[in-house]
Amino acid sequence: MVLIIDGHHFQYEMENLCRVFFPDEQINVLTGSCGNEKNSLIITTSLLKQGVQEKIRVSIKEPLGKLRFRETELNLPSDSDDVELSMAVELFHLLFEYTGYRPLWGVLTGVRPSKLMNTLLASYGEQKALEYFENKLLVSKEKTDLALRVANAQRDIISMSDPMSFSLYVSIPFCPTRCSYCSFVSHSITSDKAKKLLPQYLNLLCKEIACTAKIANHIGLKLETVYVGGGTPSILDNDQIKKLLYVIGKEFNLDNIREFTFEAGRPDTINAEKLRTIKGHKVSRISINPQTFSDDLLRAIGREHTSQQIIDAYKLAKNIGFANINMDIIAGMPGDNFENFKNTISKTLELAPQGITVHSLALKRSSGILNHQFSFEQQSVLASKMIEHSNKALSKNGYTSYYMYRQNKTVGHLENVGWCKTGFEGYYNIYMMEECHTVLAVGAGAVTKLKSPAGAQIQRIFNLKYPYEYINRFDEIIDRKEKIYEFYSS
Repeated sequence: MVLIIDGHHFQYEMENLCRVFFPDEQINVLTGSCGNEKNSLIITTSLLKQGVQEKIRVSIKEPLGKLRFRETELNLPSDSDDVELSMAVELFHLLFEYTGYRPLWGVLTGVRPSKLMNTLLASYGEQKALEYFENKLLVSKEKTDLALRVANAQRDIISMSDPMSFSLYVSIPFCPTRCSYCSFVSHSITSDKAKKLLPQYLNLLCKEIACTAKIANHIGLKLETVYVGGGTPSILDNDQIKKLLYVIGKEFNLDNIREFTFEAGRPDTINAEKLRTIKGHKVSRISINPQTFSDDLLRAIGREHTSQQIIDAYKLAKNIGFANINMDIIAGMPGDNFENFKNTISKTLELAPQGITVHSLALKRSSGILNHQFSFEQQSVLASKMIEHSNKALSKNGYTSYYMYRQNKTVGHLENVGWCKTGFEGYYNIYMMEECHTVLAVGAGAVTKLKSPAGAQIQRIFNLKYPYEYINRFDEIIDRKEKIYEFYSS
């Protein structure tokens, strides 16, 4: 299909909205007022001027020549942010008319609906915030209510973060095997190359941690949370875990932090020795992630463990003394079905972890799942049914939704939601997703996100993506850390 951008600079939003309605289509974006491509669906978004009057016009020209369009006159400056929203609304209505599909999140394509809800609540109060979501952004009542519940659950935790606080993210981009749905930068440790890279990577990572701590201490930043993620951090052997956690504790003051999370993740990487080491270094929260309790599906997605190993790893962690465990589940995976998913929810609830995160499958180009392997439309219907079931089951069993984010190309254009028992909210998840304060990130693929103490300004510093780049160009990583000084001194 072809998307024509005519007389405006709203390409990003228009393209994203088209992807919501046409997830399987390749979108060819053109700039100008005409598109003569034969046998193509042509969507044109125009900002037109007729004398002093301006208007929005959106149209769809079908391959056989049928034309549909909508127009609306503008009563506000063409450089106003509301023009982009008005064009998105007109395009939404036209695409709904053409496809018969009405996305539950309306024209809201951003990844942080709860952040927007928090902003609106602070500025206008609850009633106007709800009206804006439903009437201006065309978000369904169901998703509007979800955004409100999440925002309300976060309020007190967000208020705890002061302007000079920060979180630390530590990246371990290695896994036992690569899951077919995964789009993260992650090396399978089964390859000889990855095995050789890991010790070099860990040595340099410890140096970057020390450098980052020196900068944070010099600026006077206060550490709130630590998150060791990946990949699968528990792929490290016990001595490597001990080394990593020792360096974090040595370089940073952990006495008053609110939370220390370590993603143990895959049960085939977990044993008692590792868990005792993790517990002995002030880690207060771990993840043990089933994704599914179907052994057939686990094999199909490339996981070399069984559902019983998940249960055994969870019970081992509880016996060793971990009182805050999160478990991840994925809805909408190819090969899954509703009964399997219901069983996964049921098994997870039997274990009664303190946190459960329900992810909707995201189809990224870098994952091993290709779009043509299944019907996006059918999978979206199934995923929506799964999410609806999980919402009811988790709420019924005393879990509260406390954080949320969205991704592009998610089946059903759904969301990822973190649920927890009262008092077990994941602080790092909230601080990172709601962009409450600075996140200093170390390791390959990590992204430092600097938040201005005096305002809403956000600046990102990207580490090199792959472990071999990180190792070979480590001096560049350290040089980029100077931007943290520059940000806080400006």
